[in-house]
Amino acid sequence: MQPANMAYDRAITVFSPDGRLFQVEYAREAVKRGTTAVGVKFKDGVVLAIDKRIASKLVDASSIEKIFQIDEHIGCATSGLVADARVLVDRARIEAQINRLYYNEKISVEILVKRICDFKQTYTQYGGVRPFGTALLVAGVDDADIHLFETDPSGALMAYRAGAIGEGRNPALTIFESKYRDDMDMDDAVALSAEALHQATEEELTSKTVEVGVVRKGENFRKLSPEDVQKYLSGVKKKR
Repeated sequence: MQPANMAYDRAITVFSPDGRLFQVEYAREAVKRGTTAVGVKFKDGVVLAIDKRIASKLVDASSIEKIFQIDEHIGCATSGLVADARVLVDRARIEAQINRLYYNEKISVEILVKRICDFKQTYTQYGGVRPFGTALLVAGVDDADIHLFETDPSGALMAYRAGAIGEGRNPALTIFESKYRDDMDMDDAVALSAEALHQATEEELTSKTVEVGVVRKGENFRKLSPEDVQKYLSGVKKKR
């Protein structure tokens, strides 16, 4: 005999009697199985950091990309299905460029995130499609404020001062809850991100397996060099 929930399990458009969309919940499980990504706001910007989780020593670590630049002032980190994330990143880049063409100005970070979440939400309403099995941490600086948003496969979004997605989300949030400060500078934020990744993973982290991106007021989004990343990781190792 088939489980009672099986009928609601097969279609994205059918709610179960207790109000659940199982395919959306399965997409969240795909995110939970993904590598850990963290984001931390500091006084004048935001840091994003990810663990690439190199499965084999034969893999070229530089070919794995999980931090993306969306616009000059916006970047994002992903967890879950990377191919799904690339589709959303391409969509976000198009939205940012359309805004520049129409209004001759940079898009607001919050408006961009809401548009991407609206796009993700449509994939929870129609038959023949599936939800995106990825979550994004979107970091940016605009005229309004410094922003860090987390997006969900359902299309929901939430703003954070420090956040994490992926397999190591809970251990990373434990570190943030105990050590995050509003007055941190960039060095403190990168060091805290590295410490959270150390807490979230069971493997040794190196500059080949960790990627860090930073956006600050008055500066474009950029990725730190492997040499700079290694300095922060070495500092975390000394503390431990």
